[in-house]
Amino acid sequence: MTGRVLSEVSGHVAAEREEAFVDSYRTLVAGPLPDGLIRTELLRGAAGSWRIQSLWRDLAALQAVRSDPKMAAAPRLFREAGAEPQLTVFELTAAQLGAPAPD
Repeated sequence: MTGRVLSEVSGHVAAEREEAFVDSYRTLVAGPLPDGLIRTELLRGAAGSWRIQSLWRDLAALQAVRSDPKMAAAPRLFREAGAEPQLTVFELTAAQLGAPAPD
């Protein structure tokens, strides 16, 4: 993988911990972001299913963050919420951006 990669950290968060989980994510992304991080999103699914998807400049940038437990924030957020995180990495093969939404 030489181009951009998308990491996805997912897990099930109990309903009573969701608010704190979202607050922790918002606090995290309000601070300085790691080198190579292009975009990150917190996604809620059905029945307590949550995902943090992050787009990285390249695999080396993601690996640099994952090698430092203090920097590997997404798995830590899930663990703090009582969830066991699952990590998947995807190679960005093709992409298309839509037009910006009108103001």
